[in-house]
Amino acid sequence: MEYVGIAEGLKMPILGYGTWSATDKELETAIEAALEAGYRHIDTAHVYENEKVIGDVLKRWMEAGKIKREDIFLVTKLPPGGMRTAGVPKYLRRSLDLLQVDYVDLYLVHTPFAFKDIEGELHPMTADGKIDLDLSTDHLAVWKAMEEQVDKGLTKSIGLSNFNIKQIQNVLDNSRIRPVSLQIELHAYLQQRELVEFCKKSNIAVTAYSPLGNPGLTTFFTKFGKKIELPNILKNPTVNQIAKKHKKAPAQILLKHIVQNGICAIPKSTNPQRLRDNIEIFDFKLDDTDMKELDGLDKGVRLVDFTLFDGIKDHPEYPFPELR
Repeated sequence: MEYVGIAEGLKMPILGYGTWSATDKELETAIEAALEAGYRHIDTAHVYENEKVIGDVLKRWMEAGKIKREDIFLVTKLPPGGMRTAGVPKYLRRSLDLLQVDYVDLYLVHTPFAFKDIEGELHPMTADGKIDLDLSTDHLAVWKAMEEQVDKGLTKSIGLSNFNIKQIQNVLDNSRIRPVSLQIELHAYLQQRELVEFCKKSNIAVTAYSPLGNPGLTTFFTKFGKKIELPNILKNPTVNQIAKKHKKAPAQILLKHIVQNGICAIPKSTNPQRLRDNIEIFDFKLDDTDMKELDGLDKGVRLVDFTLFDGIKDHPEYPFPELR
């Protein structure tokens, strides 16, 4: 495993296990397999509704003496419904209780926009079927509350997710404890070079979610009554040609391209063999020609634009101005 230093004395494994859209027994079995395969960076979020399952498995492993708490780099996120000063400690405490730990290693602000905080409704809707937005979002007030969670020892570090450059700079300019990490959609078809370069210059580690293009995203959109067709990056001819050259799976090539650029990746799979394959990318290196060809696949194709939530673009902090 390779690591990215994100804070004094704190290292994040460059490859982690993503858990979005996985719940219950399927996830329990997958987390067991991931830990057996060597994953020690586990990414979740309160809105994934799977923190309890992850906590159960981690507790079982720790009680059995297989791992210690300090062996695991655990990430969770403040939900959009908690995007206010009082919401930060409320939802972090709730996440800690579900995960059954005293602290997380990294706590992220999940989105720059906010929903109304309605108990039992992670995605509250208005009577006309639109997402129930809280338009009074104050990033600086939220960030101050995030800093207080570090002071209390409830998280070792704090960061952002789905923020754009302008929003990140605003936090940087007004922070006492700087964000150490940014989690964004990033894959061969959406390489976000300007944002990545900005983060590198600002000493912010980048983590790529949906690093394989998220083949399971169609199912998630269907839950919200949306039908979409997504490109299958795993079937791209260039990716498969390079995979054949290195005798690796296409997913391994896509992940290697990301981590070789110094970016963390959190692929999600509940298939034991595929999740083992995903972590076995440290025994080869892509050459300059490979990297150039993979760089050339960038199409600016955003898969997770949050428009499955009708009305989301009405929020003043919707992070993708080019999609307004």
